[in-house]
Amino acid sequence: MKSVGKESFKSFEELECWKACTDVRRFISELVKKYSKEEKYSLVDDMKRAARSTSHNIAEGFGRFHFQENIQFCRHSRGSLHELVDQLIASYDDGFITHEEYEKGRTLISKAMALLNGYINYLSRQKDRITNNR
Repeated sequence: MKSVGKESFKSFEELECWKACTDVRRFISELVKKYSKEEKYSLVDDMKRAARSTSHNIAEGFGRFHFQENIQFCRHSRGSLHELVDQLIASYDDGFITHEEYEKGRTLISKAMALLNGYINYLSRQKDRITNNR
């Protein structure tokens, strides 16, 4: 028996938005390795947590059996992407990263956000389709 909304996808690993968020996570994980020791328990931990949250929430939402729950977890993921943008700005302002690193991070996050928004829209359409067919 298939879960609601999973007619097209067998695993969250097939989702382009999840793949893009894992790219963001990998980038952030490498980026923060060069931050100062003083930032290890503040900005570095915050960035690693936010980056991990992006893909974790997509995976968790995929495991839910209701469109609205899946959408809500994807919105949490989107919030974590926005949090990472702010953390990249702080990192650049504080001199931890170069302009090129900042731009690369922004590009990866923008791609992930666009794909995630597309997936949220897809889920919303599927929810509406099921709701209207009852």
